[in-house]
Amino acid sequence: MRSLPLLLILLLCTCVRAQSIDRVEPPNWWIGFENTALELLVYGKDISHLRAKIEHPGVTVKSVITTDNPNYLFVTLDVEPETKAGTFPIIFHDRDKEVLRWNYQLMARKTGAKDIAGYDNSDVLYLITPDRFANGDPSNDEVDGMKDTLNRNFGGGRHGGDIAGMSNSLDYIADMGFTAVWVNPVLENDMEEYSYHGYSTTDFYEVDARYGTNESYQKLGVDAGAKGVKMIMDMILNHCGSNHWFVLDPPTDDWINNGGEYINTSHKRTTVQDVHASNYDKKMFSDGWFVSTMPDLNQRNPLMATYLIQNSIWWIEYAGLAGIRMDTYPYPDADFMADWTCAVMSEYPHFSIVGEEWSSSPAIVSYWQAGKVNHDGYISCLPGLMDFPVQEAMRKSLTEKPSWGDDWTPLYEMMAHDFLYADHNALVVFPDNHDMARVFTQVNHDADLWRLALAFVLTTRGTPQVYYGTEILMDSRENPGDHGLIRSDFPGGWAADTTSAFTGKGLSDEQSSAQAWLKKLLNWRKSSDVIHHGKLMQFAPNDQAYVYFRYTETSKVMVVLNKNEDSVTLPMMVFDEMLKGEASLTDILTGERSAIGETLVVEGKRAYIFEVR
Repeated sequence: MRSLPLLLILLLCTCVRAQSIDRVEPPNWWIGFENTALELLVYGKDISHLRAKIEHPGVTVKSVITTDNPNYLFVTLDVEPETKAGTFPIIFHDRDKEVLRWNYQLMARKTGAKDIAGYDNSDVLYLITPDRFANGDPSNDEVDGMKDTLNRNFGGGRHGGDIAGMSNSLDYIADMGFTAVWVNPVLENDMEEYSYHGYSTTDFYEVDARYGTNESYQKLGVDAGAKGVKMIMDMILNHCGSNHWFVLDPPTDDWINNGGEYINTSHKRTTVQDVHASNYDKKMFSDGWFVSTMPDLNQRNPLMATYLIQNSIWWIEYAGLAGIRMDTYPYPDADFMADWTCAVMSEYPHFSIVGEEWSSSPAIVSYWQAGKVNHDGYISCLPGLMDFPVQEAMRKSLTEKPSWGDDWTPLYEMMAHDFLYADHNALVVFPDNHDMARVFTQVNHDADLWRLALAFVLTTRGTPQVYYGTEILMDSRENPGDHGLIRSDFPGGWAADTTSAFTGKGLSDEQSSAQAWLKKLLNWRKSSDVIHHGKLMQFAPNDQAYVYFRYTETSKVMVVLNKNEDSVTLPMMVFDEMLKGEASLTDILTGERSAIGETLVVEGKRAYIFEVR
């Protein structure tokens, strides 16, 4: 008889659930958004039977959604516009009993947050792979518990570059003439290997500790802004890393495409626009994974869709971003991408987003842009796209002989396809990026052709982007397609480096000359309104010389790109509609001024940029 009470106690104890809350995402929020709904993903041990209650003026619980996984609750709040900022508890009840609390903070938005200005054609983006740029804090090279450790001898390893390194380099970036930085992903990538690139996210709300902290990333944006440099965040909505906590314990069976089973994407991007495409091929493209360690997220799941949209808005608000570069833009669900772009642009009407659609066809690229009238009625709010068609055409013009016409014909004709875009001025133009051979290698390590490429990119329509190291002719000649080589360490970014692009120490004469040339061009461009806002008129190339003008009602710039080995004499009457009534040309790179005559002699393999007066 004496054992009965003890038995009852033991039976009662086994009925008590060992519930806990590990995380709530978004971790905080702000008042004053257009969309007053806020969906909280609540994750913890055995919590799905709980119900949430909030006692804060202006905040109400609209719904609580459970899934088959007992470790999740999705709590949707309504945050009324008049709600006051503050911290309040989310109270979780089991029947009528309070069992858990989680303090949640609603913050006041910064003044002018809604009207944050994105980048525009007056900007030049400097693309940085943070692990390979500069190591400003060696103490975070390795972090206890994180799987991929430092190995500078391995192209696919961690090399130690970080946020502190970028912060320390802001003067260099600004002095060169760059006005925005696009940083490859900095969020946590706690993967076993090849994690340095950042595209295998394991936590959407935390900066990777080997780069720094959320606070140091936020401060980087503030410090950059003080020097006139905007912040562009690289984001991925298509996939994450296989070690992400919600991949290891997904809330629903359809959280990851193909039921969490690895099936590789077909990469057949044209299936999205193809009126003849089978549903099977469409699914194999959009639902397939990039690799086995990058699970493909199912944006058709409304809980996932809201999670991703809110995450983007959270980072814009938290870090004061000026823009987002969206990785693998066509790979996620197309309808979701429309919803995502419209949700972001609704909250930030002057914001910038550029999508990566790696296609050489402007018909395919233009499909995604806001304002485009598409054959299938697809509508997007995406402002801009990376101009891969022009990049490829430029490379061909500089390095190949076309089957007919002038060497510049591929580029000239590609520019003629601008009518396909709703806004060709919103494109981002570039000579290379982190996924392709270095431009100096693309042009066969010819510094003159390199100058022709950069002169075009920096004077044509659109917003230019330059990859770190381009200014000192960094190359990938040993293996053009090796990503580890393409993303080599920036000289001077490590304390033991004997060569420094920051100071010029150890650079060759050719490298120093290229850096000085580009710096002069970039800083001239910063104050050239005609390049920022002018229209473009191009003339058919002849004798391997390509001429175009940027012009407004009050100013003109004439660009001459001569690929010919020898000097070329240009008959100026060809350009009468631009030059008639004008008196002189001033070379912005040399300062030389000359009267406009009947002809103009331009030296071989040289780029000229003339202010017309």
